[in-house]
Amino acid sequence: MLVADQSTCLERLALFRARLQRLFEAWKAKPLSVPENQFPGELLNALRTTGAFDALFATEDNGLGLCQTPEGAQILMMLLRKVGYLSLSLGRCLEGHVNVVRLVELYGTRFQRHALKLQLKNGSLAGIWVTDGSSPVTIRRKGPNYTLSGIKGFASGIRQVGVALITAMPQHGEALMVLAPTTDFERHRPGPGTLTGMQASGTGAYDFTGLQISSDDIIGSSGDYLRQPEFSAGAWRGSAVALGGMDHLIDLLRQELLERERAGSPHQLTRIGEALILQKTAAMWVHEAAQAAYSAYMRPEDVTSIINLARLAVEQAALDLITLVQRSLGLAAFIKGKAVEQIMRDLATYLRQPAPDEALTEAAAWFVHHDWPEAGQ
Repeated sequence: MLVADQSTCLERLALFRARLQRLFEAWKAKPLSVPENQFPGELLNALRTTGAFDALFATEDNGLGLCQTPEGAQILMMLLRKVGYLSLSLGRCLEGHVNVVRLVELYGTRFQRHALKLQLKNGSLAGIWVTDGSSPVTIRRKGPNYTLSGIKGFASGIRQVGVALITAMPQHGEALMVLAPTTDFERHRPGPGTLTGMQASGTGAYDFTGLQISSDDIIGSSGDYLRQPEFSAGAWRGSAVALGGMDHLIDLLRQELLERERAGSPHQLTRIGEALILQKTAAMWVHEAAQAAYSAYMRPEDVTSIINLARLAVEQAALDLITLVQRSLGLAAFIKGKAVEQIMRDLATYLRQPAPDEALTEAAAWFVHHDWPEAGQ
């Protein structure tokens, strides 16, 4: 990239960051007042109007490269964190949308990248649905095209998602990534049941049985979805969303203690100080993970290990914060209908990611034998 081009891109990123900041300040002053099981569509539309979704694409596709460059990643981190503050459910769906754009940018063709952008022009979300439901999703060749069969469960944002990146097993080889339309409401199936938190994400299941696709809908090659370091590296984005939830909990904690005139209590001050330490610790880990994910110098194992440790550090910080808030506010933290109670449930649900022990031991095993790398080395 030429110096002049890079300077222009940085200026555009700075302007976009300022627009986002104004949007979030306005929404922070106007907390969401919708039922906790209702998707925050108004906030989604506000983000789209601000240009947040177009900005995800590469600069050659008239975007700002939020999914491609270290500079863009810093703005993406802010976007995910702020959305997580306002709505963890929307944060989950936005992170999935970002994941789809990122994977198509990495493994798709120029034609597929352009096709994805066109598919999202109508304002729908992209979803990434990889967990199989009652029957695993398979893909079989049928003449010049392919036929899908099976159900994807835990399909977040099922009513808002217009196209989903799913994994499908062929007759031979590893799973393939497929971009499939998801606009047929008759294919909707019941989800896993009513979750304790994250109800606004609208998790359901989708039946792909009999859906015809072409070779242009297959992204990359067999096994690309699980290819490292990208498979693990994307976890930093979920940690950024969780960090936003932590930010909101701390604001609510301080607000309630001030209203009760209990903020000056030495015991409450101790808890507030501990909460701020947890918040800052999580923020530093997210920043480190984002740098690693876009580093051009680190070994894949370094990237994977750092981001796995970051994911677990943020999880532990958030769980410790929830305990502090409950101790500080007492039974008031458990009153249904209060924002603090809902956010704690949403955050606890959001943090339940698979195989945490495996991620921890694998990262530890790597760093037993290797020094911690710097992002620029």
